[in-house]
Amino acid sequence: MPKAKYQLEDFLAIVDGAYKGFVLAIHDMLLQSGYKLKIQLTKSNGLQISYSQPQIKAVKGIVVYFLIRKEKLMIRVNADNHAKYPDVLNRLPENIVSQIDKADTCVKMADPQRCWQGCMGYDIHIKGKRYQKCLINCFLLDVDSESFPFLVELIKNEVSERLDT
Repeated sequence: MPKAKYQLEDFLAIVDGAYKGFVLAIHDMLLQSGYKLKIQLTKSNGLQISYSQPQIKAVKGIVVYFLIRKEKLMIRVNADNHAKYPDVLNRLPENIVSQIDKADTCVKMADPQRCWQGCMGYDIHIKGKRYQKCLINCFLLDVDSESFPFLVELIKNEVSERLDT
């Protein structure tokens, strides 16, 4: 049986109306930057969308995932170049910093034999505090109207740095 093909509209149909403009703004920005859209049905999160650099097939090529968890829109940003835009991180509001703080600690930084080979987690500094967090959930953030401009700025900076490298 062939896999169902999903469209952006299918994802937008399950997103709260207050967030559709944000999803579309990120979508347009990433497509204009040459990113490729992938929409898939997952066991854990249902329908999710991701954007990746066409020439990079590994997880490192993915910049953003949108997913729904417990009926909340979530975004996961792979901020591999975070060290190149510390000013953006230092301007993040407390609700985003709090979510980063609650993310799992990177086990590989404590024991290089643990976790998968390509992982090294994030070692970041935000507002004078050091965070050594798991690659998977460090930047897994709730989307709300307060976080829109900060998430857009974070993604713009990551995309810009990826285009420069």
